[in-house]
Amino acid sequence: MTGQRPAFIPPARPIIGEAEIEAAVRVLRSGMVVQGPEVAAFEQEFGELVANRHCVAVNSGTSALQLTLLALGVGPGDEVIVPSFSFAASANAVRLVGAEPIFVDIEPGSFCLDPEAVAAAVTTRTVAIMPVHLYGHPAAMDRIMAVAQRHSLAVVEDAAQAHDASLHGTPVGAFGTAGCFSFYPTKNMHSLEGGMISTADAGLARTLRLLRNQGMEQRYANEIVGANMRMTDVAAAIGRVQLTQLGEWTEQRRANAKYLDSNITGMVTPPVADAARHVYHQYTVRVRGDRDAAQARLHESGIGNAVYYPTPIHRLKPYLDKDGQPGPWELPETERAAAEVISLPVHPSLSPDDLERIVEAANLAGGAR
Repeated sequence: MTGQRPAFIPPARPIIGEAEIEAAVRVLRSGMVVQGPEVAAFEQEFGELVANRHCVAVNSGTSALQLTLLALGVGPGDEVIVPSFSFAASANAVRLVGAEPIFVDIEPGSFCLDPEAVAAAVTTRTVAIMPVHLYGHPAAMDRIMAVAQRHSLAVVEDAAQAHDASLHGTPVGAFGTAGCFSFYPTKNMHSLEGGMISTADAGLARTLRLLRNQGMEQRYANEIVGANMRMTDVAAAIGRVQLTQLGEWTEQRRANAKYLDSNITGMVTPPVADAARHVYHQYTVRVRGDRDAAQARLHESGIGNAVYYPTPIHRLKPYLDKDGQPGPWELPETERAAAEVISLPVHPSLSPDDLERIVEAANLAGGAR
């Protein structure tokens, strides 16, 4: 029909199929719904994705970060180096344990921590580095780990957006002291809600298991002060189904990104570092012109899109100084990225026709003024 608005292509589309529903119902009927055999199986199976490290399931990606910092003894008086160009949870976890996030700049290509900026930010109070594998692109872990080893620092990988990403063949979550994943519904795989911590340190893994379960391994035999951050067996059962499909979905995301790379000319497409396996949680482009106008053009064409993250963390209210200012941070690449980026649909549910429409709209919107 003439004048009919084009069908809307969402920027993300969580997948919940019959297999996930059947898994959830099966667990509900079993009567064992919290911290049972499904959680244990999910931990074991997810370990295969992170070089067979120990895995500890929790109730969210944010909990994964917070519990890891607690287990490492990070607290008041300590500093943790983090990017400001990320979701607030990265820095919130640091504040929640009483430590101070130290914001450093990003590399313009990967949108991840700049190792040189990390090295320059280390002080006598620094105890850890928290690289974020943003949008599904691995951070420069080889160089970041070199800084950490030089200064005897822990490395907590925020891999919430990077399931199955890797660098030089090593999966994210298998570089640092620990890796933290999220299973929120819009992630590359999900469990409705949940998180996972990976670590090569068996002692740290045991401490994490205590912390997630009120400090107990045996019922009523509390060993330490802990919290309730357990994963349900329903969530784990859904996560196990999703995990079996992650490889196929990842390859579809990568194929979709390859098509967009080859055909979008009106915007700056995302580069990929040498030896990096990008899993495209988001397909994030840069707009050199009027971003608001570009977004409006995309919406008019029925192309869902979003800006992650328009306000860097250091400019958010909880991180302003006592005068309401963002503090002493000089983060030019962070500020530039926050002003230029738009994320376009790349999820595995896209059809060939959807991809053609995204390219056409992106090229049109890239010239918006």
